[in-house]
Amino acid sequence: MEPGLARVDYLQVGVTAQKTMRLLPASGKKATQKVVVGDQDGVITCFGIKKGEAVPVFKTLPGQKIARLELGGALNTPQEKIFVAIGPEVRGFTKRGKQFLSFETNLTESIKAMHISGADLFLCASYIYNHYCDCKDQHYFLSGDKINDVLCLPVDKVKCITPVLACQDRLLRVLQGSDLLYEIEVPGPPTVLALSNGNGGDSGEEIVYGTSDGKLGVTQITGTKPVHKWEIGNEKKRGGILCLDSFDILGDGVKELLVGRDDGMIEIYAFESADEPVLRHDYALSESIASIQGGCVGKDGYDEILAATYSGWLTGLTTEPVHREGGSGEELKLSQEMQNKISSLRNELEHLQMKVLQEREKYQQSSQSSTAVSSVPAFSVNEKFTLNKDDASYSLILEVQTAIDNVLVQSDVPIDLLDVDKNSAVVSFSSCDSEPNSNFLLATYRCQANTTRLELKVRSIEGQYGTLQAYVTPRIQPKTCQVHQYQIKPLSLHQRTHSIDHDRPMNTLMLKGQFSFAEIHSWVVFCLPEVPEKTPAGESITFYFQNTFLGTQLESTYRKGEGYFKSDNISTISILKDVLSKEATKRKINLNISYDVSEESVRHTLKLIHPKLEYQQLLAKKVHLIDALRELQVHEGNVDFLLPKYRTILEEADQLLEEYKRQPAHLERLYGMITDLFIDKFKFKGTNVKTKVPLLLEILDGCDQDGLIAFFDAAA
Repeated sequence: MEPGLARVDYLQVGVTAQKTMRLLPASGKKATQKVVVGDQDGVITCFGIKKGEAVPVFKTLPGQKIARLELGGALNTPQEKIFVAIGPEVRGFTKRGKQFLSFETNLTESIKAMHISGADLFLCASYIYNHYCDCKDQHYFLSGDKINDVLCLPVDKVKCITPVLACQDRLLRVLQGSDLLYEIEVPGPPTVLALSNGNGGDSGEEIVYGTSDGKLGVTQITGTKPVHKWEIGNEKKRGGILCLDSFDILGDGVKELLVGRDDGMIEIYAFESADEPVLRHDYALSESIASIQGGCVGKDGYDEILAATYSGWLTGLTTEPVHREGGSGEELKLSQEMQNKISSLRNELEHLQMKVLQEREKYQQSSQSSTAVSSVPAFSVNEKFTLNKDDASYSLILEVQTAIDNVLVQSDVPIDLLDVDKNSAVVSFSSCDSEPNSNFLLATYRCQANTTRLELKVRSIEGQYGTLQAYVTPRIQPKTCQVHQYQIKPLSLHQRTHSIDHDRPMNTLMLKGQFSFAEIHSWVVFCLPEVPEKTPAGESITFYFQNTFLGTQLESTYRKGEGYFKSDNISTISILKDVLSKEATKRKINLNISYDVSEESVRHTLKLIHPKLEYQQLLAKKVHLIDALRELQVHEGNVDFLLPKYRTILEEADQLLEEYKRQPAHLERLYGMITDLFIDKFKFKGTNVKTKVPLLLEILDGCDQDGLIAFFDAAA
């Protein structure tokens, strides 16, 4: 972090949602700006800073939670009117807190995203986009997947209204009126959009997007097709991006890109060349960054980055020096200021402690009375359960508004818990009886004091599906717990994609029967992740998927009364056949199932698995040699007599052990996949080959690709 930026915590409001904090325009150059923030208690708080203290301008009464907060006003004038999205309604306030607008939209569900440009209001619910002008309905669009954010290119530069929707299916949808102009594929599910440089760049057509898997990019939205400018991956495996802003915090005359992530990282990207920005500085907070803004808040003439965190803290990273230079008078003045502040905080703390004691006594008395009513303290949990393409694992992130005491994780399907470097919690496993109760995992994470965010990683086995449950207990009295459930789907390691290789050898599963489009869609939602729950518009739909572990692919096309599923992995088709048959039987629907199996696809899948198998077997052999080689090293004093390959193992021992520990049961998982492939191949021929599995495992230990393929061919 640059030494010139010092952290200042201003105040705490309620739990905040994404993009609910803004800075009002300054009254003069380098003058301090007022901060306005909306929280999930429905309170809008506007405050300024005087002598390091937060001074309120206005505060509204509690109500429904605030999902978005934007600033607006007439075009080319200061944007100082405050607009908030509350349920299906938009309310407008002046900078003094007077309400001037209450607009009941025609949306049947809560607003999830909002953008304002002059008299134009762009609103999105989960799948529906609406455009209003002067509160009159203009345009409507139904998206193919959930909408995470909405933006409109600056009308004064582009001369036409061009809305852009960030959708969960890794697409940016560019609209023209109520029609889709075109779609832009991005490298991850886009969670947030912002105008490049705060104004769309020189052309006004450039937008920055951030994804839930931590990637950043800029694309130019022209009238006919998109032009990709740059894209930055997430090499450091940091959190998803929740907020963006452009501001010149480094004072070099060029606006930097400010990024807030869900793991608490604040990043500053500088544009040192025209190609792509470079990460210049970063700063870590302990909770997710819901909103980020650059401006002047704490003191005239000193710029800063202001962040609103999930639990409602408003924290600044200011350029104001912490230790001022100057004579003794200046130092005396500073110390007097600090003494006053400390005294004020001490008084406030004493007052709060007294209040807590009084309330605790009051609770004890009421709980022991004959008319006692048990009251469960409410607390908010921010959760995220996503599939990581890089290592084919699921990340479960739990963030609580108060410190976490412990999290108990239970699963009724076999899953592996993987190590997470950022995780400081102590994990303990309990023995499970998997047979009668289908209980395969029971683990408790005991958190250190003041931990509000916990990240877990799990890896599932395709074909085995059920529920993962997390019991979250925070450090509050009386003790209370919340249960959160996550579905492990039959094809859990598949991820949506928008194109596949049609030249691969494919196996096909065909279904026909008296089922509706909505029914077969619900079965696909049950089987595969990242499929929108809402039944798609139209008469038929095609989805493409890729297996994040093996790289095999799946194409699913279905309509009322028929469905076609094609994959280069016969095990994928086998899982689909079993699960879809079971779902149809539950609903008493007769299915006519037929399939077309490709012999070549089995060889193709084995060739995809083999390099991974070879690598893991070699890794396991190296790890098993480490103890013996270290003993030799201690006994002999040096290792010069060893062959170079053994010396290399000793040199890389720590990395090898770390990698092996990070991927438990990886080799067993690959053995299991090859065994399933073998059984599934012959199952479609009506042959049971389970007795030949021990022989297959012997061949696998030899790790010979040609011998393995020959065994698959000869087993018939």
